Amino acid sequence: MLYRSLAKPVLFRMDAEKAHHLIINGLSKGARFPGMASLLGQLYGTVPSPKLEVKLWDIEFPNPIGLAAGLDKNGQAVPGFSAIGFGFMEVGTVTPKPQTGNDRPRLFRLPEDLALINRMGFNNVGADQMAVNLRQTGRRTIPVAVNIGKNKTTSNEEAEQDYRECLRKLYPFGDFFVVNISSPNTPDLRKLQHGEELKRLLEAVMEERDRQSGQDARPKPVLVKIAPDISDQDLEYIMDTILASPISGIIATNTTIRRDGLGHPNASETGGLSGKPLTARSTDVIKAIYRLTRGRIPIIGCGGIFNAQDAYDKIRAGANLVEVYTSLIYEGPGLIKRLNAGLLELLERDGCSHISEAVGADVLE
Repeated sequence: MLYRSLAKPVLFRMDAEKAHHLIINGLSKGARFPGMASLLGQLYGTVPSPKLEVKLWDIEFPNPIGLAAGLDKNGQAVPGFSAIGFGFMEVGTVTPKPQTGNDRPRLFRLPEDLALINRMGFNNVGADQMAVNLRQTGRRTIPVAVNIGKNKTTSNEEAEQDYRECLRKLYPFGDFFVVNISSPNTPDLRKLQHGEELKRLLEAVMEERDRQSGQDARPKPVLVKIAPDISDQDLEYIMDTILASPISGIIATNTTIRRDGLGHPNASETGGLSGKPLTARSTDVIKAIYRLTRGRIPIIGCGGIFNAQDAYDKIRAGANLVEVYTSLIYEGPGLIKRLNAGLLELLERDGCSHISEAVGADVLE
């Protein structure tokens, strides 16, 4: 309530990107003060429950609610986000070289639609500085994934070198990695989801992962993040390609370029749409992936999760974990506690003793 009544009205009078930076800088600097992380935990932290603990890829997730990539682009606020109850988080998208991204304005709110449109363009400090930032986070309390991409000036033919470089520089600092080939804001990036380009890229990425892991008996997981704007035929091909590779999992989905049913004037802005309008579409994609893969590969569901039922729908569609971003902007840091508490109620209602029992339940019916 504190966020909705005090902070949100102030932030929503500001330019969306300025508000974004204010939140990140506040969490980054605030969490460094003695006792501040503990205070954030008391205010917003989630009460641990064995029913919500998830183990995937030999990684322990205290709960299934994660922070999607794009909010903490440079890995500046890991302790702060950890303190407010997330079960894991992504940082990035990071590219090998720093880049400023697209021209401003490039982030737009659509309050009537509970949505955002962004055309940020992978603005980030680059892999070297990201490594410094993650090294400085100290001991972590939740798993941290590093979302990696290619620089805007890198052609698709040379893209694999950018993904390799990100893995080389950041491998020691991520618990797992996400290959972002689905942002609509980098020219031609989504073409990497198709045909031989996808196969070649995944082979290169996994070869680099294996090289970096050395003699490690458990190489770090690598996931692929896909778009919601793909045909059934393309999705089937992507899944066949992923299943034929050592890829560890899928994140479904990124933002959409569709604008169906929006009421806000900002709907005409170009970029990727996130938030409530994506809820049903992302859940449908998760369900299709689970059906195509027969549950053989873990899925992280993302897109339009504003309440526990939204999260539960994605889990029952086949997601093992879920992520939020836009809803955090609209609902504030109390969202994570509410989502986890609501999931516990839904599990009890359905007679489930653990969250894993709900995974794919709607597909199996």
